[in-house]
Amino acid sequence: MSKSPFINSIRNIMRVNQYSFQTEKTYLYWIKDYIRFHAYDHPQNLSEKDVSNYLSYLAVTRNVSISTQKIALNAIVFLYKRILKNPLGQLTDIQRSKKPVKLPTVFTRDEIGVIFTHLSGEYEVIASLLYGSGLRVSEALRLRIKDINLQNQTLMVRQSKGNKDRVTILSNHSISLLESQLQKCLTKYQALRAKRQWHGVHLPKALGKKVPSAHFAYAWQFVFASDSLPPDPVTGIRRSFHRHPRTIGRVINKAFRAANIYKHATCHTFRHSFATHLLENGYDIRTVQELLGHRNVETTQIYTHVMDKGANAVRSPLDNL
Repeated sequence: MSKSPFINSIRNIMRVNQYSFQTEKTYLYWIKDYIRFHAYDHPQNLSEKDVSNYLSYLAVTRNVSISTQKIALNAIVFLYKRILKNPLGQLTDIQRSKKPVKLPTVFTRDEIGVIFTHLSGEYEVIASLLYGSGLRVSEALRLRIKDINLQNQTLMVRQSKGNKDRVTILSNHSISLLESQLQKCLTKYQALRAKRQWHGVHLPKALGKKVPSAHFAYAWQFVFASDSLPPDPVTGIRRSFHRHPRTIGRVINKAFRAANIYKHATCHTFRHSFATHLLENGYDIRTVQELLGHRNVETTQIYTHVMDKGANAVRSPLDNL
């Protein structure tokens, strides 16, 4: 906990209103950065001009991306509207970030095949969900037993970006891998249930208070559970939690190197490839938008710029000579 009573009061209000832990961390980071920028002057003494100056500083001096500048703005708007009860007025003269939007890196189908030959165990299962279902790493790791429907070949993605739920597809290859993974989950769960000191699994928001028995229900267990029992970030009680994304990233990046992939690739490149390959296969962009969970179709349209359009692509005039 912070030494600042003001920061702690913001944290408490966010938890009472059931903001996600990630949103809590992000908003507190930008609120504290805003306060530091103004030499620790209390935000209630600052004006819209001071907010504009800070946002301009992020764009001009720190060269943050457009999305990062928007996240900082959202945090400060929350601060004034929900905490100080003094909503901001018109923000003028903000220098907008001009950091260019980069086209996503996409794997070829052959590259995907080679990468999978260098993955095994849980890492292969996770990668199959990133590419086969278009999940973000955080979404794959947050999957619980109850979110998987092998019969209907679907996944329920809970509280994804924007705090939205969505349903996405499940490949036949992933189903085969998940059947083995779920058997391992059941074995691990049974071993934990036999331990008296086990406090169950971490639950979202206030569900643990409403339904305490859910901590110990198999349906609520993580599909990719960590071997350790980290303390709950809110209560401090040690409970089962999912694998850490950095661990997954290190192993998958090692697979990229083993596959001789020299592109600037990350785990998220699987999701980019999922979207691009679906569009190349002729699926409607609105369908792809829904599977990805994008709020605006404009976000999905970026993948049309990296598609392999084959014979329908524009021909270079040099080829006509």
